[in-house]
Amino acid sequence: MKVLVTSCDWVVTMDATGTEIPGGSLLFDDGVIIWVGTGEPAASDGARRVNGRGTIALPGLINSHHHLYQTLTRARATDQGLFGWLRALYPVWAGIDEEWTRAAARVGLAELALSGCATTTDHHYVFPRSSDGVGLLAAAIAAAQEIGLRFHPCRGSMDLGASAGGLPPDAIVQDTDDILAQTEEVVRRFHDPSPGAMLRVAIAPCSPFSVTSRLMREAADQARRLGVRLHTHIAETLDEDAYCQATFHRKPIELLDDLGWLGADVWLAHCVHVDGHGVRRLADHATGAAWCPTSNLRLGSGIAPVRALLGAGVPVGIGVDGSASNDGGHLLAEVRMGMLVSRVSAPPGLGAREALRVATCGGAACLGRDDVGSLEVGKRADIALFSTGGVGYAGAEADLVAALIHCSPQRVRDLFVEGRDVVRDGRLVRADEDAIARDGRRVARRIAAAGPGSARA
Repeated sequence: MKVLVTSCDWVVTMDATGTEIPGGSLLFDDGVIIWVGTGEPAASDGARRVNGRGTIALPGLINSHHHLYQTLTRARATDQGLFGWLRALYPVWAGIDEEWTRAAARVGLAELALSGCATTTDHHYVFPRSSDGVGLLAAAIAAAQEIGLRFHPCRGSMDLGASAGGLPPDAIVQDTDDILAQTEEVVRRFHDPSPGAMLRVAIAPCSPFSVTSRLMREAADQARRLGVRLHTHIAETLDEDAYCQATFHRKPIELLDDLGWLGADVWLAHCVHVDGHGVRRLADHATGAAWCPTSNLRLGSGIAPVRALLGAGVPVGIGVDGSASNDGGHLLAEVRMGMLVSRVSAPPGLGAREALRVATCGGAACLGRDDVGSLEVGKRADIALFSTGGVGYAGAEADLVAALIHCSPQRVRDLFVEGRDVVRDGRLVRADEDAIARDGRRVARRIAAAGPGSARA
């Protein structure tokens, strides 16, 4: 359907020159933006009209790192750092199944959509030995299709259990050959490389303390053979840095370099403890970084050097991270947190528009997409309309675009993904938010009643 969004207070294009159009309108057809400007183009004949008055139009936000399965285990191990938090939660996650995965994904994806997120990743790396290594991802993919978001699931993996010197319990690590075989099946079954694809798969071994060097090398080879992207956690905490130096005699980024894991087809979660040399190596290889400020603060991991990363030319996106280490999934709120925390780590830090650019163009770059992340002719019609008429923005008329980030983040009013309605008037269009919440609570109660699964820390 052809749709004309008319007379927005501002259309924030996020194009290369930062164009912002007062009183701007957008026309899109068959999932593609065909006109951006003021007034009405002749090509708008027969278009459905959406009144944009009182709204700011942004590119649909892009979430570059998440663990959707964690959504049903929020607010646990609340006083722990990363390693303690993982040790507390690994035994719980050992009970994961397809019902859990789908319920958690529906909750997490609904939360993201209502915050203006059009595209999200999902790094799923827990596959108990009794689980279906393909079915768990299929459950999350079905949830994304129900909600209507553009989805980049990452087939994660762990093959280094506690008995072999890793952190995770043996019961939730898999055999390396099984991982590689199941990963190839997932890519061949689900990955869509076509322009405007709604579903693309990445290969994503979990971390240096849960994955063997063999798996890292062979996963990189596999991804390049299959033409998909690579993702992992790196340099998140000082504990991880100490583990890498004690085990491999390398800093985390040096380790990745040795393993063939730096390149324009890679984006890395966290990058908190990256020194100047590491920043330069990432920039030299055009390797992306998914910045997760709230999770890094919640776990006491630190503050990523985002100003240094951006200054060096590293593609930087933003991620809410798993909902058990953030405990929320509001992407606009994550942008606000990132902007604020950047001012502590490297004053003057980021401005509101810089932070928004990270959450749009930056996320697109991390995911290797040139078809989303800005509102330009030829780009996919992923558009978020945020209303500025409520009490939360009263008094912010001096700069309503900045107000989206500086003031208390609100729900998106309307969200289009691939030109289709996903949120309208603050409610999901293709799914029932209240039913999703009820089902999430039901499954979460089952998880709590079951207690820790078969794994032991």
